[in-house]
Amino acid sequence: MGKTKAELDRTVLTVMDELEVTTSFVDDMPRIYGNNWYVDSEIGKLRAVMLHRPGREFELIQGMDPKMLSMHEIPDVRKMQEEFDAIKQMYEDNGVKVYLLEDLDEDCPNGLFCRDLMNGTPNGMLMSRMAISVRSPEVKCAARQLGRYGIPICKQVNAGGTFEGACLIWLDKETVFIGRGTRSNDAGVKQVVDELTNQGVKNFIHIDIPRNAVHLDGMLAIADYDVAVTFAYQTPHTVYRELQRRGFRIVEIPTWEEQALAANFVALEPGKIAMCAGYPLTKKLLEDQGVEVIEVKVDEIRKAAGAIHCMTAFLQRDPVPVYDLKW
Repeated sequence: MGKTKAELDRTVLTVMDELEVTTSFVDDMPRIYGNNWYVDSEIGKLRAVMLHRPGREFELIQGMDPKMLSMHEIPDVRKMQEEFDAIKQMYEDNGVKVYLLEDLDEDCPNGLFCRDLMNGTPNGMLMSRMAISVRSPEVKCAARQLGRYGIPICKQVNAGGTFEGACLIWLDKETVFIGRGTRSNDAGVKQVVDELTNQGVKNFIHIDIPRNAVHLDGMLAIADYDVAVTFAYQTPHTVYRELQRRGFRIVEIPTWEEQALAANFVALEPGKIAMCAGYPLTKKLLEDQGVEVIEVKVDEIRKAAGAIHCMTAFLQRDPVPVYDLKW
């Protein structure tokens, strides 16, 4: 004898209950995307990054006005490649998996600076929308490459919003510094805040970025659980207050000459950083605070108006504990 309609309905409901998704996206990532593409800080043990090796796109701009490309000077591509290869080797020597942004259009010379194009989050990559037209196509190329690697994208800044990756700095999974300025407008900041709120961020420390600073990573960097680097001439009091509430010791970059790239470093793990060579005063101050410093050469790369932190998109870091507030 066949089942009654009521019995069939109950069977369907039971099957649907068994098929229902009950896990979080973060829990599903290793099974579906092959890895835990998770970032919630600037210092958690670095596991994977995306970099772009400079190539033909730099050969095509020789003789052009660097200002039209948002650069200081037109770099020599061969010298850049030598510096890049040494940086890539440094990452690999420290156990970091390097994924290359190979699918970059030839009209995207600024695509070398992958950090501007995306931010790692606990739920995958948050894609930027660049504020200057010469850089607009880069995000498309980066998203296309992430798709080929099977790395999830949680959000694309869109509509009237602009937001660049280096305007966001994670402290822990509940707290971020977020900058608004010439590269990240109110509409873009709101989209990023909405997405990260959805992911569990509770504390947004908003910073107005000075016009000549462009991004947060020129004035602020995290080197250890309790060591931060600031450039006092640009860093607002709000940043100092929030760092001190969490027990940070603050290293201030000592001179204007060191400002440009002294904070543009990458933490490989808490208390161990890869820093641009040529900033001995800041390096010593960091070492005095117990931070291990590996120097990398960026003499040619910096002509394109960036350095190692700008180059490096964080794809995976180990989680860090949420900070206790001291007051």
